[in-house]
Amino acid sequence: MAEAHQAVAFQFTVTPEGVDFRLSREALKHIYLSGINSWKKRLIRIKNGILRGVYPGSPTSWLVVVMATVGSSYCNVDVSLGLVGCIQRCLPQGCGPYQTPQTRALLSMAIFSTGIWVTGIFFFRQTLKLLLSYHGWMFEMHGKTSHFTKIWAVCVRLLSSRRPMLYSFQTSLPKLPVPGVTTTIRRYLESVRPLLDDEEYYRMETLAKEFQDKTAPRLQKYLVLKSWWATNYVSDWWEEYIYLRGRSPLMVNSNYYVMDLVLVKNTEVQAARLGNVVHAMIMYRRKLDREEIKPVMALGIVPMCSYQMERMFNTTRIPGKETDTLQHLSDSRHVVVYHKGRFFKVWLYEGSRLLQPRDLEMQFQRILDDPSPPQPGEERLAALTAGGRVEWAQARQAFFSSGKNKAALEAIERAAFLVALDEESHSYDPEDEASLSLYGKALLHGNCYNRWFDKSFTLISFKNGQLGLNAEHAWADAPIIGHLWEFVLGTDSFHLGYTETGHCMGKPNPALAPPLRLQWDISKQCQAVIESSYQVAKALADDVELYCFQFLPFGKGLIKKCRTSPDAFVQIALQLAHFRDRGKFCLTYEASMTRMFREGRTETVRSCTNESTAFVQAMMEQSHMKADLQDLFRKASEKHQNMYRLAMTGAGIDRHLFCLYVVSKYLGVSSPFLAEVLSEPWRLSTSQIPQSQIRMFDPAQHPDHLGAGGGFGPVADDGYGVSYMIAGENMIFFHVSSKFSSSETNAQRFGNHIRQALLDIADLFHIPKADN
Repeated sequence: MAEAHQAVAFQFTVTPEGVDFRLSREALKHIYLSGINSWKKRLIRIKNGILRGVYPGSPTSWLVVVMATVGSSYCNVDVSLGLVGCIQRCLPQGCGPYQTPQTRALLSMAIFSTGIWVTGIFFFRQTLKLLLSYHGWMFEMHGKTSHFTKIWAVCVRLLSSRRPMLYSFQTSLPKLPVPGVTTTIRRYLESVRPLLDDEEYYRMETLAKEFQDKTAPRLQKYLVLKSWWATNYVSDWWEEYIYLRGRSPLMVNSNYYVMDLVLVKNTEVQAARLGNVVHAMIMYRRKLDREEIKPVMALGIVPMCSYQMERMFNTTRIPGKETDTLQHLSDSRHVVVYHKGRFFKVWLYEGSRLLQPRDLEMQFQRILDDPSPPQPGEERLAALTAGGRVEWAQARQAFFSSGKNKAALEAIERAAFLVALDEESHSYDPEDEASLSLYGKALLHGNCYNRWFDKSFTLISFKNGQLGLNAEHAWADAPIIGHLWEFVLGTDSFHLGYTETGHCMGKPNPALAPPLRLQWDISKQCQAVIESSYQVAKALADDVELYCFQFLPFGKGLIKKCRTSPDAFVQIALQLAHFRDRGKFCLTYEASMTRMFREGRTETVRSCTNESTAFVQAMMEQSHMKADLQDLFRKASEKHQNMYRLAMTGAGIDRHLFCLYVVSKYLGVSSPFLAEVLSEPWRLSTSQIPQSQIRMFDPAQHPDHLGAGGGFGPVADDGYGVSYMIAGENMIFFHVSSKFSSSETNAQRFGNHIRQALLDIADLFHIPKADN
């Protein structure tokens, strides 16, 4: 009954003398402190809203303008050119604060100064937006910056020199431009040319020409109109139609995973590691709320859009029969923990005080030590989030819309995030090649019911203290969760620390109420639905082949000696590896970001180009001189880098075609060209994992503090998913996925082809390989 006593602020009984109140002073104290904390947050948000709203100005700059205006008037200099006198004459006559000439004059000067200040802010913002619309710097050769770009960089620095908060630049970011139809069609045809024979290409060219002349102009007008009206003409439709309207399981198909540090271990005490990391995550959330996190800046001067960070915590995907929704709360004071088939609610605060790592460790250890069994149907309950979305939506409406099931489900959905305490141990063992792949599989899908795949992310803790994340994709893209993860791992390793015995620092407070066990009443009918979802999820998980490996011969440090970008090097190697694996080329997806624009998310780089296929074919012929192969490689690399830059600057192909397709559906217009383009399978889907977005420590001094990145499932049933992280100067991590059910693919075979392709390209440039 300890939980019941902690849950109420007061009790009452009816006596012959009347109602007898027995107030709990401790509970009322917590309510009072909680209220104070809530008001503090509101005041901080109001203050941040004001500071963000006047950026690049500040209240101090307003005061300077007012003082300058008043000072000039005392020197008999009218800087307002008569406007202060006009304002003074317009002020109402009579009693009150305007009764003396001096007061009226000061008020008039304050109004004039405020107008000048606001006008200046508007001018500076529009100027900054105009400057940020220039992307020529991206297309200039490294070390050959033009004078124009240098002047541009100085201007941007001057207008953004005041220390910005997280969202300070949002209103100064330019809108994502709508590309021209003719340009998009031309680039599309160029991208599919190496994949089609002459007859197929002529047919596609004919369809494209017909679409460009007849259908596209009307669709484009609506799209341009939307770009004028909406903040971003792509992002809302992308979120809704690509993510929220998807009816297939999130597990494997949409969610992705992120790994822990793999070369160092801070502690093997499961509860202690979790105590530090959960505390660091809530510290990060506090910084988010207070906008104390610096915006990510390209080149250190070009701000990236930060809007995706708003829904990192307290967010859950709610299933619907036709479309899901994202539920985001402004705050949440608890997490929900899953362990051995049971769900526990763990409070993160005691009153207004954030629990310290040692207190959190104690709470998690209490759960680990709890011997109680799962309630009927509770153990595999989370399988509902791993199966089909329609089935989950129907089950949610039928079995979780009232009573204790509704209350327990709300506790999960309103949690800051979910924590999964696993009984297995996973980590990277350099002596066991399979260990990294097993680790990735555990993070990607677990046992199909020990992750809540609807939460913005699930923090996964293994028995040996190793961690990882499973993240839902609709609310944001991987760089956002990567930013959080870098902060958390850096804080855990270099700021919080552990005792010699591996426990969190400090002393626990044993008076804290233990975690609250969530109560369920799951009927036999509901259990049957859970089992059905579990079988769907298990079949999907069992079909995934994941091969993760560490490439040690070289990294980006030596790749740069080829005078190419490391990303282009890897992408061309993937084309060579795929041709050796399948004997043909395929439509290739590489994700790039469009966050230099407001509310930008991603764009596609079609990495299979005429130039890359020419290089691959020359490599396969084995009859070309090294100089010729080097020339073909450089052409392919330059082409890839140019396409990546075009995608980042809003001139990509696929998001434009996608939005044209959405407009055609709204208008009821049939387009054979768009239907065929949107149905083409991405048999090779790739993504580079970002790193070092924030500098929590110096990688040169701590080279072993590296994560292995993360990965995702294959996009096509007969294709590959490849995620890679160019870690530091001397290694690359790869995560390759495919399906066992496809006789044409094999993740480990493809991984070996990637290794060999990297080595073969390195040989062309005489790159020395490190000893394995």
